[in-house]
Amino acid sequence: MKIGELAKLSGCSIQTIRYYETQQLLFAVERSEGNFRLYNKQTIKQLLFIKQCRSLDLSLTEIRQLISLRQDADNSCNSVNSMINTHIEQVEHRINQLQGLRKELKELSMSCSTNKAVNECGILKNITAHSSLKDS
Repeated sequence: MKIGELAKLSGCSIQTIRYYETQQLLFAVERSEGNFRLYNKQTIKQLLFIKQCRSLDLSLTEIRQLISLRQDADNSCNSVNSMINTHIEQVEHRINQLQGLRKELKELSMSCSTNKAVNECGILKNITAHSSLKDS
C-alpha cells in the first residue's frame, strides 16, 4: 500500500508518517516501479504502536528503545519497566507543576472583578507587576 492508504488506515497524517521515517521509527518495506514507498500490514502495526506510545507521552527516544527491545523477544522486561517507572516520575513532576500553575491562575482570577475597565484590571496589573524588573 502507498503512504496515503497507510495514513487513512492509521489515522496519522502523511507528514507524521514521513517524520517517523526520518526518525528511523518506521520503514517502508519496498518501493514500487514508480519509486513510491510501499508499506505492509506490519508497518500499520508498527505505526499504531508508535501512535499508542505517543498517546502515553513517551518521547521518540523512548519509543525507539521500546522498538529495539521488542525485536528480541528473549530480553528481560526489566528495562521496559524501568523506563515506564521513570516516565511515571516525570508525569508526577509535571502534575505538581501544573497544580502550582492552576493555583497561581486561580489567585490571578480572583484579583479582578468583572465590569472594570482594562486599565483597572487586577489580573493585568498583577502580571505586569510580576514581569517588571525589580530595582536593586
